[in-house]
Amino acid sequence: MQRIGVFVCHCGSNIAATVDVEKVVEYAKLEPGVVHAEDYQYMCSEAGQMKIAEAVKDKNLTGIVVCSCSPRMHETTFRNAAKRAGINPYMVEIANIREHCSWIHKDIEEGTEKAVILARAAIAKVNLNAPLEPGESRVTKRALVIGGGIAGIQTALDIADAGYEVDIVEKTPSIGGRMSQLDKTFPTLDCSACILTPKMVEAAAHEKVNIYTYSEVDKVSGFVGDFTVDIKKKARSVDMDKCTGCGVCSEKCPMKKTPSEFNRGLENRSAIYTPFAQAIPNVPVIDRENCIMFKTGKCGVCSKVCQAGAIDYEQQDEIITENYGAIVVATGFDTIKLDDFDEYAYNQSKDVITSLELERVMNAAGPTKGHLERLSDGKAPKEIVFIQCVGSRDVTCRGKEYCSKICCMYTAKHAMLIRDKYPDVNVTVFYIDVRTPGKNFDEFYRRAVEEYQVNYIKGQVGKVMPQADGKLLVQGVDLLDNRQILKEADMVVLATAIEPEAGVRKIATMLTASIDTNDFLTEAHPKLRPVESPTAGVFLSGVCQGPKDIPETVAQAGAAAVKAIGLLAKDKLMTNPCTAKADELLCNGCSTCANVCPYGAITYEEKEINDHGIRENRRVAAVNTALCQGCGACTVTCPSGAMDLQGFSNRQILAEVDAICR
Repeated sequence: MQRIGVFVCHCGSNIAATVDVEKVVEYAKLEPGVVHAEDYQYMCSEAGQMKIAEAVKDKNLTGIVVCSCSPRMHETTFRNAAKRAGINPYMVEIANIREHCSWIHKDIEEGTEKAVILARAAIAKVNLNAPLEPGESRVTKRALVIGGGIAGIQTALDIADAGYEVDIVEKTPSIGGRMSQLDKTFPTLDCSACILTPKMVEAAAHEKVNIYTYSEVDKVSGFVGDFTVDIKKKARSVDMDKCTGCGVCSEKCPMKKTPSEFNRGLENRSAIYTPFAQAIPNVPVIDRENCIMFKTGKCGVCSKVCQAGAIDYEQQDEIITENYGAIVVATGFDTIKLDDFDEYAYNQSKDVITSLELERVMNAAGPTKGHLERLSDGKAPKEIVFIQCVGSRDVTCRGKEYCSKICCMYTAKHAMLIRDKYPDVNVTVFYIDVRTPGKNFDEFYRRAVEEYQVNYIKGQVGKVMPQADGKLLVQGVDLLDNRQILKEADMVVLATAIEPEAGVRKIATMLTASIDTNDFLTEAHPKLRPVESPTAGVFLSGVCQGPKDIPETVAQAGAAAVKAIGLLAKDKLMTNPCTAKADELLCNGCSTCANVCPYGAITYEEKEINDHGIRENRRVAAVNTALCQGCGACTVTCPSGAMDLQGFSNRQILAEVDAICR
C-alpha cells in the first residue's frame, strides 16, 4: 500500500470561494493509503512546495496528490518538487478542482462534493501508480518554418543567425506574404516594400536559410526534436538555375486572361508570371491550369523566346524529405469572402472594394499604377465611404465574432493618404467603435480626424445601393445624432474581417496542433506560453495564432524563434515515460495497433513466447519508446487487450472510475 500525502490548494479565493477546502482535506484523510492531508493558500509557491517536502520527509510519503489548478499549469512544478524531496515525479497526481470544479460551480456544497470526488479519483490512481523513468531522444539541429510572410521570414532569420539551418516553405511562388501587397504601414506610413524587401533579400542570401517556394508541407511524422517532413515542391515548369528573370516570357505570353492573385483579381496576369517585381525568387512560374501549352499542346511561345532555355514543360512535382528538431507555423491570414454580405453590393458594383484591394489600387505597382480611380469607369472619385467591421464583431452568424484588430488603424491610414494626395476628395468613415490600443495609434487616428478632416460617423451601414448614374447610395445611421443617413458615394471601401489562411486546418491536423472555433492555432497557455503550441516542438508565429499588426507579428516571430533556438540548442531531450507497452502473452499479432499509431512507434517481431509452460514462436507488437508519445490510440484499439499505457493503465483508469462512482 502506498503512503500518500494529499495537499489541497486555496489558490487565493479562486478555489476557496466555491470549495470548502478544509472539508476536502477531512474526506481525503479517510481514503485508503492516505497518511497525510493538509491545505494551504498557495501550494505552487515556494512555501507550499516546502510543505510538500517536509511532509515527504516526516511521513515517509511514496505518493502525492495535489488538489489545485489544471495540470497544464503546475504539473511540472509539483513533479519537480517531488523529485527534490526524493519521490519519483510520476508518483504525483493532480486533481483539477479549479477549472473542473470551482470555476464552473456557484454553489459551495455542490463544488465541495465534486472536489472530494476528484480528489478520491486521484488518490485511487496513485495507489496503483508505479515509478517511471524518462528516456532520451536526440535533437535534429534544423528548423522548419511553414509560411514565408514577414512572420516566417523574421523567425527564419533569427533562428539562422543563431547558427541553425532553417527551411522556409511557402505555397505561393514568392516569399513576402500579405505585407508585400501593402502600400504603406501604420502608424509611421513607411513604404511597406522598403521595409520588407531587405528582409526578403537577407533571407534569400543567408547561408543557413533554404527557401522552398511554390511548395507545401505534404506529410509530418515523428515528435519533438525529430520530426520527419515531406515537402511537396510543385513544378514551376521553369528551371530556377537557368532563368535570369528577364521577364520576356511573361510579356510575350498570349494567355493574359487570368485574374492576378497578387492584385486581388483587379487585373489579369499571363499564364507564365512572376507575382510582383520584388519577388524572391525572381523566377516565373507557369500556371498549368490556364497555360495553352498544357491545355492543348499548342503554343510554346515562352519556350521560343527564352534565350536561357529555362522553360521545362516536362518538369514534375518533387517530394523532398527532411528531418527537423522544431517546426514554426507562420501561415498568415486572408480576408473573408463577402458572398453572404449582399447588402454592401460588393458583387454588384466594381466600385465597392475591400481595404486590401484599395492597397493595390494605391500602390504604384498596382493595377492603376497608384492612381485613385473608380474601377468601373476610371474616373477620379470625389466622395469615398469607408465601412468598418464588415464581418468582424458579427452577431448574424455570417462573419466572425472577434475583432480583427487592424481595421481601425488601416482605415485611418487610407483616409489620411487619400486626403493628403487628393485634398478635394471627401472621406467618410462609418464605425462601431474606434479601437487604437497600440503605441502612437490613438495619436494617428486623431491626426486623421483633426488634421485631415476625415468625417467619422458612429453608426452602421444597412445597405449600399448602386444607382443608374453609376453612383452608390449608402444608407446608414448616425447613433450620436440619432438620425438616418442617405449619402451618395463614388467609391465604397469595406474593412473586411481577417481569418486564418484556408490551409491552416490541414496543417494543424498534420502537426496534431490545436485550433479554436475560428481556426486560429491555439497556444499552450495564453499568458505564460503564448508562442508555443500544446504539441511539443511546434511554435506559433504571426496571425496564424490570432489577429495582430506588423510590429506585434515581428515581436512574436522573434519570440517563437527564441523558443525554437532553446530547443535546438539541446543535444538530447527527456522523453515521456508514459508510453505504450504490449503484454506478449495476450498479443495476437493482428497489427491493429500499428495501423492506428500516428507516430509509427509500433512494429512487430517474431519471438519465442513461454505461455504457461508452452513455448511457441509468435508475432508480437514491439513499441519504440523513443517514438511513442503516449497518446493511447493503440490501447483502445487493441482487440485482445494486450496493449496498455504506462502511467495510465486500464487498471488505473478503472480504479478512478470506481472511486468516482462510490
